[in-house]
Amino acid sequence: MIWNLFITFVKIGLLSFGGGYAIIPMIQHEAMTGGWLSEMEFQEVVSIAGMSPGPVATNSATLIGYRVAGMGGAIASTLGMILPSLILIIVISIFFYRVRNSKWMKTVFYGLRPVITGLIAYAAIHFGFMGKDYSFLSWQTLGTLIIVFVALYGLVKNKLHPLTIIVASGILGVVFF
Repeated sequence: MIWNLFITFVKIGLLSFGGGYAIIPMIQHEAMTGGWLSEMEFQEVVSIAGMSPGPVATNSATLIGYRVAGMGGAIASTLGMILPSLILIIVISIFFYRVRNSKWMKTVFYGLRPVITGLIAYAAIHFGFMGKDYSFLSWQTLGTLIIVFVALYGLVKNKLHPLTIIVASGILGVVFF
């Protein structure tokens, strides 16, 4: 089982772009396919991983590994998640300096932006409306959407500091929920 966790997270680490929240759908697919966690357990893992210091994807891998195979599983999952990135960064950094001004390289990075944005949007929608105890059209959905639009308005129109937005969103969350 430990080897399976390691290989799974190496695969996720190699094939994922865009940061922790963009990787969440891939981690979820592997956790569900492997039968490691139920959907609600996975949501709990991601919630805890998001609140913990460090990258959410690595924290999720660590927690999944721990739940599946104890401390050995946590170590294997974490190493599987970070080793591909570490090795790729070392190799790419050697060559990236030479091609940093290449039009081809700029085009590749520009093309990845919509894919990453879509993956993050999917994760936000999926986890924001995952609960089975209320329908999509409910007061919780309305409250969530109000918080999102107030936060976006504050960031874009009023140029508020992100910390202010986080605190205000937390207060609105307490009021609504």
